Amino acid sequence: MSTLLLRLGAPLQSWGTTSRFVRRNTDRAPSRSGILGLLAAAQGRRRTDPLEELLDLRIGVRIDQPGQLERDFHTARSRDGATSMPLSYRFYLADAVFAVAIEGEYALLEGVQQALRRPVFPLYLGRRSCPPAGELLYGIHQQSAAELLAQHRWLASPWVQKSHRRPTVDLDIVTDCAPGTDGAELVQDDPISFDPQHRRYGWRTIHIGHVTIPNPVYQPARAGAAEPHDPMAAFEGIA
Repeated sequence: MSTLLLRLGAPLQSWGTTSRFVRRNTDRAPSRSGILGLLAAAQGRRRTDPLEELLDLRIGVRIDQPGQLERDFHTARSRDGATSMPLSYRFYLADAVFAVAIEGEYALLEGVQQALRRPVFPLYLGRRSCPPAGELLYGIHQQSAAELLAQHRWLASPWVQKSHRRPTVDLDIVTDCAPGTDGAELVQDDPISFDPQHRRYGWRTIHIGHVTIPNPVYQPARAGAAEPHDPMAAFEGIA
C-alpha cells in the first residue's frame, strides 16, 4: 500500500466538525472532511460533484506542533451599512503544524500529488482565509499511514524543535480504524456530499494514539559547557 505525506502548516487553520450558527469551532487536528475537500479543490471538483474514489482513501494525522487556540469576535454589516449581521465567534489554531498521511492506491495518490502541485481551485486549511504556508508535499511512500507517521521525521517549525531540548518528542496521532477497535471513537466527519444545498456527513471510527520520534536538532550539552546565548530566543514562538 502507498501513502502520500503532506505537511499542513500555516499562521491560521480551522477544522470545524461541530460548528453551529454563530459559534464556529475548530478541532485540534485536521478533519477527514477538510482534508478530502482540500484534495477535491486541487482536482477541480465543484461542491456538487461526487467525491467518488476519494472516499476510499484512509487518513492519519500526526500533531507535530499543536499551536494555540485563538478566538475571533466576528462582526459584519450589509454592503450599504444599514443592516447588522449576527455577531459570531470563530476559532482558529495559530502556528500549528500537522503531518497528514493519505493511504490508497498508488495511481490515485500520484494523480492527487500532481493536482496539489497545480491546483485548479485555491487550497486552504479549513477556511478560505487560511492558505497553507511552507512546503506541502513530502512524497509518496511504500508504507501504511500508521507506519509512516510512526517513522517519519518531526515536521515542526525549526524554532519548536530547537526549544524542545530533549532527544525525543512524544506526539499524538489520529488514524482511521475498524469499528470495534479498542479505544476507538465515533465522529461524524466522513463527507458524503459538499453540495451547499444538501451537505451530508457520515460516521467514521478513529483511534487516538501516540508515537515517539527523534528530535533532529537535539545536541547533548557538553559537561561544564555554558549554554550559548541567543538574543532572539525571547521572541521565538510569538505568532
